[in-house]
Amino acid sequence: GTSVLQVTATDADDPTYGNSARVVYSILQGQPYFSVDPKTGVIRTALHNMDREAREHYSVVIQAKDMAGQVGGLSGSTTVNITLTDVNDNPPRFPQKHYQLYVPESAQVGSAVGKIKANDADTGSNADMKYTIINGDGSGVFSISTDKETREGIISLKKPLNYEKKKSYTLNIEGANTHLDFRFSHLGPFKDVTMLKIIVGDVDEPPLFTMPSYVMEVYENAKIGTAIGTVTAQDPDTANSLVRYFIDHNTEEDRYFTIDANTGTIKTAKIFDREETPWYNITVTASEIDNPELVSHVQVGVRILDVNDNPPELAREYDVFVCENAKPGQVIQTITATDKDNSANGARFHFSLDEGLSLNPNFTLRDNEDNTASILTRRRRYSRTTQDTYYLPVLISDGGMPPLSSSSTLTIRVCACEKDGRVRTCHAEAFLSSAGLSTGALIAILLCVVILLAIVVLFITLRRSKKEPLIISEEDVRENVVTYDDEGGGEEDTEAFDITALRNPSAAEELKYRRDVRPEVKPVLRHHASSSLDSIDVQEFIKQRLAEADLDPSVPPYDSLQTYAYEGRRSEAGSISSLDSATTHSDQDYNYLGDWGPEFKKLAELYGEIESERTT
Repeated sequence: GTSVLQVTATDADDPTYGNSARVVYSILQGQPYFSVDPKTGVIRTALHNMDREAREHYSVVIQAKDMAGQVGGLSGSTTVNITLTDVNDNPPRFPQKHYQLYVPESAQVGSAVGKIKANDADTGSNADMKYTIINGDGSGVFSISTDKETREGIISLKKPLNYEKKKSYTLNIEGANTHLDFRFSHLGPFKDVTMLKIIVGDVDEPPLFTMPSYVMEVYENAKIGTAIGTVTAQDPDTANSLVRYFIDHNTEEDRYFTIDANTGTIKTAKIFDREETPWYNITVTASEIDNPELVSHVQVGVRILDVNDNPPELAREYDVFVCENAKPGQVIQTITATDKDNSANGARFHFSLDEGLSLNPNFTLRDNEDNTASILTRRRRYSRTTQDTYYLPVLISDGGMPPLSSSSTLTIRVCACEKDGRVRTCHAEAFLSSAGLSTGALIAILLCVVILLAIVVLFITLRRSKKEPLIISEEDVRENVVTYDDEGGGEEDTEAFDITALRNPSAAEELKYRRDVRPEVKPVLRHHASSSLDSIDVQEFIKQRLAEADLDPSVPPYDSLQTYAYEGRRSEAGSISSLDSATTHSDQDYNYLGDWGPEFKKLAELYGEIESERTT
């Protein structure tokens, strides 16, 4: 009685003409599954609980006849194709209640080892299901997942198999629908269970080490051939074949060790230095004697233990200085030490002065008992002029067993400092006593100095070489330079030499041409009476020459330099030399030099000492 579809037929005849337009519906094909209402044309199901899984498609033929179906009426028919849709009315079912699966013990963890599937007559989402392992001794070793495309259960390995320990497992697997229709819950549970027995296959396996990794220890002073530990591997198969061990010396670390092929005992092959390499990682390989191709590997870590074999030393090179105005007991430097050994062999350092030397009158050392020491002064005031460098041997020992010690020498410079302790100047840098220049370095410096002096001499020689003159004649058109070695009595002493030699007016009267200049105007000759030249003053003579040079159109078009030796008249002030005042005493007060700053401090000290001596 469920309505499926309504069909409608139309008649072109006049509906008012008797029953000619009255249509009656009937079913010609599709019984007994469907029926049709003769008046309305509604198609309904005729059977209860139709089963899609038995038959899904139906073809129903409906006839429509006018004149109310009487004899002589006309009819028409149509075909209606009906498809039953699916509902989840069928639970999943395993084809078998018992299954058996073979899995070799060499199967990798995480790999799929088998499949299982339950059948469901429904389609689409009504056939979706989920597989689970509900119990069994293999639930911790195997897992199952569902393939949504094929609706299969995929069995995977969770843990490695060992045929020698367990040869079979049993799993109870359940397959259940995920989309339930509660209208059909009365048809029973929509799930099914089957049992799966897994047989573990025996495989010839490689040797198995007793531990996944090994850690061994050895002291760094161990002799070659010292045994540091043993690795052990066994054949897991029932044959229990003998095992051999070896180390692939592919890396430098592997070459520090050897292994006994029969016992697996690892021994040292070289001397160790923990400060250089504190840890070694090697790989040990085990193989069966009967089947050498079956091998297994294990990592072995070797820790090198420390022994106290390195003496302590200063943490760095210290630049130590002391001020000239230092006071007794003043800390001038704090030093620390370092040790290449670990904290168990030298974490505590002890500082002291070398007891084999006499008591140092200048400096002392104080151990701060925190792995540091302080250098202190023992007297007042130090002088760079007396001694600008001091050497202080320091003895450092560690707390290891046995204790080790070393000696280092500090170089202490004497420096001039300000009142606030800032260094103003020092003579040398502070180094350890072993510092210095080698003989090769001194020779190289001396050679550079010689080469530099040779270059300077060569340069001076070239500068003094005489160049070719630009004037055609032997005399300069401007003036002659006369050289003489007679030292006169001054500007007013005209008897020691002939002043007319400087003037030489005849030289300027001759016509001379320069090689680099072509004069455009004919030069004007200058004539002067000898009587006026003899009586003219040198200063007046220079002024005349200057005026002639400015007005002469024949001179070169560029600037020229004309030099005359005229120093001026004698000074009326007399001598200002201080040579004659050395025997006299000055009442000048030089205390103001102390206010001029640190640059004049030394000058103030010198004049201050002179004043104090005069007072004394």
